[in-house]
Amino acid sequence: MREKKSRTDLTVGTVWKKLLIFFLPIAAGTIIQQLYNAADGLIVGRFVGTNALAAVGGSSAQIINVLVGFFVAMTAGASVVIGQIYGAGKKKDLNCAIGNAVAAMAIAGLALAAVGFLASPGLLRLLNTPEETLDGAVLYLRIYFLGVPFVMILNMESSILRALGDSFHPFLFMITGCILNIVLDVLFVVAFGWGIAGVAAATVLAQVVNTLLLTLRLSRGTEEYRLTLRDLQLKGVYLVNMLRLGVPAGLQSSMYSISNMIIQVAVNSLGTIVVASWAMSGKTDGLYWAVSSAMGAAITSFIAQNHGAGRADRVRQCVRQGLAILFLITVGVSTLLMLAGIPVLRVLTPDEEVVRTTYTIMSYFVPFYFTWVLVEVLSAVLRGVGDAVIPVVIIGVGIALFRVIWILTVFSWFGTLFSLCLSYTVSWTITSIALLIYYKKGGWMNRRRIVDR
Repeated sequence: MREKKSRTDLTVGTVWKKLLIFFLPIAAGTIIQQLYNAADGLIVGRFVGTNALAAVGGSSAQIINVLVGFFVAMTAGASVVIGQIYGAGKKKDLNCAIGNAVAAMAIAGLALAAVGFLASPGLLRLLNTPEETLDGAVLYLRIYFLGVPFVMILNMESSILRALGDSFHPFLFMITGCILNIVLDVLFVVAFGWGIAGVAAATVLAQVVNTLLLTLRLSRGTEEYRLTLRDLQLKGVYLVNMLRLGVPAGLQSSMYSISNMIIQVAVNSLGTIVVASWAMSGKTDGLYWAVSSAMGAAITSFIAQNHGAGRADRVRQCVRQGLAILFLITVGVSTLLMLAGIPVLRVLTPDEEVVRTTYTIMSYFVPFYFTWVLVEVLSAVLRGVGDAVIPVVIIGVGIALFRVIWILTVFSWFGTLFSLCLSYTVSWTITSIALLIYYKKGGWMNRRRIVDR
C-alpha cells in the first residue's frame, strides 16, 4: 500500500515542507470559520435584534461549548488511532477503524441530541439566562440539538481525513458549508423573517450538507481506504483505544470551557467597558489561536502516521521543525496584532474607551504568546504517539485549575484587570515548563504503537 499513497503519506518527503503543506488548509479553514462566525453574528444582530444575538451567543453558546465540545474533542482519539494504522499500512484494519469511529460518533450524537433537546430549558435556567432571551435561547438550542448528530459525524469525518493525510477536502467542504450557511441566513432571516428559528435552521442544514459531502468522500475513498456499511459497527481493540485517547481530550475541552465560565464572572465584576473589551480582544487575537490550534492538529496527524510507520527519526524532526515553524508564526502574528491593533479596533467599534481597554488587554497577552508554543507542539506530539493521560493532566492542572485558583486568590485580593490577565501568561509558562520536563524524560518515545497492541 505504501507506494500507492505518497500524496497523502506523511511518512515520506521533506519534513518541514510536508508539515507546512498539510498545515496550511487547516489554518485557512479555522480562519475562515472565524470570519463566518463574525458574518453570522452581524446578520443576527442587525436583522433580528440584540436579544436574538444574546439568545444565540450567550448561555446557548456556553452549553454547546461544554456538551458538544466534549465529543468534538474526542475525535482526536480516532485521529491518532487511524493515523497510526495508516502509517503502518494495514488496509483491512484501517477500514474497520474508520467504520468504528463514525458509528460511535453517530450513536453518541443521537443520544446527545435527545438529552440536549429535553434539557435545554433547565440548562439555560441553571446559567441564569435573562428572561427576555430565555424563549429564544430555548428555541435556538432545541433546533441546534436536532442537528447535533450531523455536527459530531462532520467533525469525526474531518478528523479521519486529516489522519489519512488529507487536509484539503475537509477545508473545501467547510468553506462550502460556511457559504451555504450565510446564504441560508439571508434567505431564512432577511427574506422569510423566521428570526432565531431561521438562524438555527440555516446552521443545521449547512452542517447536514457538509456531513454528506464528507461521507461521500470517505465512502468513495481510494484503494487505501473506504467507508462501507459493513464496517459501521462497534467492536475491536481500535474502538477501545479511540476512547482511551479521546476521553481525556474531551475532559480537557470541558475543563477549558468551565474555567472560562468562571473567568467570565471575574471579567463581569470589572464593569461594562471591560466586558466589552474582553469580548473584543477575543475577536482580534482569535487569529493566533486559530493558527496555533491548526498547527497542533497538523502535528498530531504527522506524528501519528510516522509513529505508526516506526519512523522515530521523522518524529524527532517533526518536533524540532514544528517548534521552529510555530515560533516564527507566533512572532509574526504577535507583531502584526500589536502594530495593527488600534486601527483594526477603531474599525470594529467607535468607542475610544473600549479601543484603549482592549489594546491594554492585548498588550498583556500578545507579547507572551511565544510561551504557548511549547504547550501546543509538545502536547500534539505526545497525543500523536498515543500518550494521552499525563499531558491532559498537566494541561488541565496548569491551565484550567490554575486559573480558577488564581481567580479565587490573587484576583480576589487585587481585583484589577492586570491581575486577571496575568493568570494567562503565568499559566502558559508553568504548563510549558511542566510539559518540557515530561517530554525530556523521553519515555513517550518507547510507547507501543496502537497497531502492535
